[in-house]
Amino acid sequence: MDSLLSIEQLSKSFTLHNLNKHISAVEDVSLHLKEGEFVGITGKSGSGKSTVLRCIYRTYLPQSGSIWYQSQRFGRIDLVTAPERTIIELRKFEIGYVSQFLNVMPRTTARELVRHAIVEMGHDVAYAEKETVNMLEHFELDRSLWDSYPGTFSGGEKLRLNIARAMVKRPRLLLLDEPTASLDHGSKLKVKVLIEQLMKEGTTMLGIFHDLAFMENLCTREYQIRDGRFHVAEKQSNLTTI
Repeated sequence: MDSLLSIEQLSKSFTLHNLNKHISAVEDVSLHLKEGEFVGITGKSGSGKSTVLRCIYRTYLPQSGSIWYQSQRFGRIDLVTAPERTIIELRKFEIGYVSQFLNVMPRTTARELVRHAIVEMGHDVAYAEKETVNMLEHFELDRSLWDSYPGTFSGGEKLRLNIARAMVKRPRLLLLDEPTASLDHGSKLKVKVLIEQLMKEGTTMLGIFHDLAFMENLCTREYQIRDGRFHVAEKQSNLTTI
C-alpha cells in the first residue's frame, strides 16, 4: 500500500535574534505513514516532536525536506511548497490538528465552534446540530457551558472542546499533539474510544504522547525522537516494528 504521508529528510531550525543563537529543532527526519496507521511519537520536552506536526500542518515552514501527502482533492502534493489556499482547503476537509491549546474567535460559543466545523464540511445545519450534541455529550461537557464562551473554561474543558472540534470532522489525517495532557482518566478514555472509532473508519493518525500507558495497544508503530532524529522505540510492548 502506498504511503498517505511521506516525510523526507525534513529539517527545521529557529533563530533567536535577541540571543544571537541558532537552534536546530529536527534534522533530516524521514517517516512514512500508510493509510489507516496510527504512529506514536515520544521524546523529552523540547526534542522536536511538536515541530514535526506543525511542519505537516504548515504552521511552520521547514528549512529543507519534503512532506508528501496523498490528497483526495489534489492528488499527491508536497505540503512544504503547496499554495496557501490549498493548505486551507486541506485543513478544512482532510487534515485535522489537536493541540493542547484552544485558539478560537472571540465571542464564539462552544456549541458554535463544533457546529461550524461540521457545516464547513458541507453538511446542513440540522445534521451539524445533531452531531454537535452527540460530540459534546460524549466528552461530558456540562450543558451549562455549551452556549458559553470557551475563554471562561478550565484547561481540561478547553482541551476536550478542542478534541471534539477536530474529531467531529472525521479527517483523513489527524495530528494529535499531546491530546490528553491535562485530562483526567475518564476523559482520556473518552478520547481513546473516539480514536479507536476513527481508526476503524480509516483515519490515519500521527500522535505525540507523554502518557505511554495510553498508547499501549493503540499504535501501529512507535518512535522516539532524540537529538532531532527519529528512532524506533526501544520498548515495543505490543507494538510492531518497522
